[in-house]
Amino acid sequence: MHLDPAKTVIAKVGGPEVVAEVTGRDLSRVYRWMYPKERGGSGGIIPHREAEKILAHAMRNGIDVTPSDFFARPA
Repeated sequence: MHLDPAKTVIAKVGGPEVVAEVTGRDLSRVYRWMYPKERGGSGGIIPHREAEKILAHAMRNGIDVTPSDFFARPA
């Protein structure tokens, strides 16, 4: 089970492989952003430093990702 907001942001950018390339992080680390904390993940949260890289890449390439996409929406 992959968690948002990481799942949605990663999908918008082109998938885990693209995000790994953009951020310089290992593919397994990118997947962990989408995993629950109980499975060793970050609970759907993309680290700030990596979020900045992803957002800059999206802006340069006309990908519809905004800063608010990196935050969970209230239920």
